[in-house]
Amino acid sequence: MSLIYISQQVTIYVGLFLVVGGIIGNGINILVFSTVRSYRKTPCTFYFLIASIHNFAYVVINLISRVVSAGYGIDLTRTSVVWCKIREFCLFTLSLITLTCSCLATIDQFFATSQSANLRRLSNIKWAHRIVLITIIVWFLHGIPVLLFFDISPMTTTCVNTNAAYGIYILIYLLGVICAIPVGVMVMFGYLTYRNIHLTRGLAEQQADRQLVRMVLIQVLLVVVSILPYGIYSAYSLVTSGMIKSTDQLQREYFAAIVISLVPYFYYAVG
Repeated sequence: MSLIYISQQVTIYVGLFLVVGGIIGNGINILVFSTVRSYRKTPCTFYFLIASIHNFAYVVINLISRVVSAGYGIDLTRTSVVWCKIREFCLFTLSLITLTCSCLATIDQFFATSQSANLRRLSNIKWAHRIVLITIIVWFLHGIPVLLFFDISPMTTTCVNTNAAYGIYILIYLLGVICAIPVGVMVMFGYLTYRNIHLTRGLAEQQADRQLVRMVLIQVLLVVVSILPYGIYSAYSLVTSGMIKSTDQLQREYFAAIVISLVPYFYYAVG
């Protein structure tokens, strides 16, 4: 049994599990965060709501097409230039919006649990609405080069970036914007929130919801476990890109790439 076949089966069955889990989990989150009145007025849960909406879209648009491609050999990114561009645009944009919202939720809980009244006032639903709107606009504008530079390669018939300079930025995007920055921000503010809880005795009087704090800390752990391995493998691929590798090593790395590239979907499906 070849590694290519095993990786195909992993993509199909793990992918299907994540699709079902992502649709149900994010659907429940959207329902709860949008209908419970107290949650609609809380900045942290508003960030979770926006993240869940974009997680839902990310799973439906990106993961389903990947499972269909692995299971049935139907890959529209090889035949439709429009779908090639749209799918890559969604990969770039939706992931950044949801990661940014997770970072904002962690920062908000740091403010909400702070001993400083000035910092607690920064946890404000009106500001949350404005920040989310700006975030969505910025990341949608950030995705415009994807629509310009991605196309179907006539040599390999795959959806690829066609601009060398933008290819350099993609490496920065994968290592820094998707992995290092979100993980760093969430770990730092998650730790500060955890410290605030232990330093502040009057947490209940400050209207800080312990359940929200736990949700945020779980988000931090989920991001570290799901996103960090992908960043590490991306760094490894970059460092070893110029090395001569045997066929067996290439097959092992292909299998590892398939498995590791599925790991971040746990964040989008569960988060």
